[in-house]
Amino acid sequence: MVDINVVEIPASFDPFAEAEEFSTHGTKECVHIRIQQRNGKKSLITVQGLKLEGLRKEYSSYEKILKDLKKELCCNSNVMQDTELGKVIQLQGDQRKNVSQFLSNAGIVKKDQIKIHGF
Repeated sequence: MVDINVVEIPASFDPFAEAEEFSTHGTKECVHIRIQQRNGKKSLITVQGLKLEGLRKEYSSYEKILKDLKKELCCNSNVMQDTELGKVIQLQGDQRKNVSQFLSNAGIVKKDQIKIHGF
């Protein structure tokens, strides 16, 4: 017999939960673009997995990439150092598609190496 009064409450959304599915062991390296909801309409975009080796001199550091991203997308951003993921770029607002277009147009990563996660 099923108890009608039992209600399951969904767990909170974890944007990094599906990172294990797309692990890069033995496959090509991927850049993951995720959205994290802050409060209300506010959100953060995280860009993880950028490899800077072999890039042009103008994109040889995260700070140079951030400078052009800020100028292109008109939003605030910073670089965070994570113990598991390494350096992660954070951007304000829902800029997932714009960030992926910027990264592919600038020649930082190829279009097929970008994975967009989120709602």
